Amino acid sequence: MAELTTKTRPTGATAVLARHGFPQVTSATGGEIQIVTGPSQPGFNPIDLLYASLSACLTMSARIAANQMGLLDQLTEIRADVTGEKSTEGLSRVVKFNVVLTIRGDIHAEARHAIAQAAEEEICTVSNTLRGGADFSMTVHD
Repeated sequence: MAELTTKTRPTGATAVLARHGFPQVTSATGGEIQIVTGPSQPGFNPIDLLYASLSACLTMSARIAANQMGLLDQLTEIRADVTGEKSTEGLSRVVKFNVVLTIRGDIHAEARHAIAQAAEEEICTVSNTLRGGADFSMTVHD
């Protein structure tokens, strides 16, 4: 597989939460999103954002893989539906990610599987991070 070249951009996010209400999250590039937690409220909660990050990364990574395999012209759409299963014991965490990757276009099944595998196992930073057990460093200020 061809070596990837990446363009860097500022990354990161800051969440601010007052005594009442919901967190307001701002990205390092100025994007904003309001977090919701009520089950009937439209919008994203923190777990939705985790699934959204994985789904977006997988679709972009699959497009990169299709391009590297010379199949981009045959591609019409990539869709990643991501859900998960939370632990019922111990720490509150997602223990399983369920991904349905749909690759539409004039691409045979073997190539679709190769695209999916490259996206998930080689290209997608989010899936690689979730699988890799990243370390955390936290500083607390007053």
